[in-house]
Amino acid sequence: MPTQKLYAGAKLRETRQRLGLTQKDFAAKLGVSLPYLNQMENNNRPVSTTVVLALAQEFGFDVTELSTGDAERMVSDMREALADPVFADDPPPLSDLRLTASNAPALARAFLELHRTYRQTHERLASLDEALGREDARTQPSPWDEVRDFFHYCDNYIDAVDHAAERFAQPTGAQRGVRDIAQDRLSDMGISVSLADTGKMRHFDRDSGTLYLSSRSEPETRTFQMLLQVALLTQDKLIEATLDLARFQSEAARAIAKMGLANYFAGAALMPYGMFLQAAQDTRHDLEILANRFGASIEQVCHRLSTLQRPGAKGVPFFFVRVDQAGTITKRHSATRLQFARFGGACPLWNVHRAFETPGRFLRQLAETPDGVRYISLARDVSKPGGSFGSPVRRFAIALGCEVKHSDALVYADDLDLTNARAFEPIGISCRICERTDCHQRSVPPLERQLQVTPDERNVLPYRVG
Repeated sequence: MPTQKLYAGAKLRETRQRLGLTQKDFAAKLGVSLPYLNQMENNNRPVSTTVVLALAQEFGFDVTELSTGDAERMVSDMREALADPVFADDPPPLSDLRLTASNAPALARAFLELHRTYRQTHERLASLDEALGREDARTQPSPWDEVRDFFHYCDNYIDAVDHAAERFAQPTGAQRGVRDIAQDRLSDMGISVSLADTGKMRHFDRDSGTLYLSSRSEPETRTFQMLLQVALLTQDKLIEATLDLARFQSEAARAIAKMGLANYFAGAALMPYGMFLQAAQDTRHDLEILANRFGASIEQVCHRLSTLQRPGAKGVPFFFVRVDQAGTITKRHSATRLQFARFGGACPLWNVHRAFETPGRFLRQLAETPDGVRYISLARDVSKPGGSFGSPVRRFAIALGCEVKHSDALVYADDLDLTNARAFEPIGISCRICERTDCHQRSVPPLERQLQVTPDERNVLPYRVG
């Protein structure tokens, strides 16, 4: 296969600006001419091997970052936005979207923000009778979506918080693990930990200085909730500084993000980066072994694996998603080229939906997306019992996966026929932007294609995609 040329102008320009160098000085350090650097930064030329080596030798730059970042995410998000019926029948070609994401990422983000605002305004107008009676009717982004996009475009990795959690989890003296470290830290602050027979997983009574954890919860959940409370009490300055940099548009979004960062700290402390990365590699990402070793749940382990994107020490780039029984995506992240739909559910052909039918079992799937990229996907249901008779059971399914080129690092790829093209099931992202013309599970027509309707014929679908 021919070597793919690397166009990374935006990342190259961002690196130079972060170092505080002019184009002239940067070009000199990289050993190239000023015009040549200018052409690379504007994606008129690919980044040469000489420049890649110079970045690593001169600045200690993790060159794998050149091929990652926001571009693929933004291309996927723009394609979905442009599939909206409000746009013309002739959407911009994929090549134009890639150029925009690479050369003008700020413009791409502004477009996505504008489309999101339009959708929310449209939805409010659709329920005008209800909206007119509300004083808080606004067109600003949904706080939940704003926070989700913050983590999405941070690669689900928050460096300062991750390092702080790793330092916190370093054992000292006779302590047996991070749970003991957390209890000692709370004790030093005059806070006692007590179990309570309650439906609340965690309740901190500031007046009495008591942290109550639900005795109905699983042990790993109690540990996680204890660490989350530790994060709120001991990492407030760090979390607030991170929130200041994010510049959220509402107090609600900031509050949601604060809890998200506290949750991030808890997961990173429960599974410290270096130790967890090594264990994942040693066990070939065996989720059950990792869960037992770190006292975590399967879902917590999967979520943590999707965050291993520390510069210079990256793990396998995974995607991670959680869906409910209606198919709605409740958690999503991808460090791979596979991106999830911003609106609606996941592709019905994906094995994550079948996980509800086989509780307690791992389902493996070889899948191929319309762009020809092949993945291995692992799915499992994760029921969350209420802890008492009559309490509702929350049911979700999770999926974790990566490109098949990383299959040697996964125990779950053993005995799968990765060389058989017919073993890979065709999946998509969203029906509205899926390019497949013969999908038997298509729910709506693709907006980028012409439809042909023949009254005297009826196939699986009532139309043909042109």
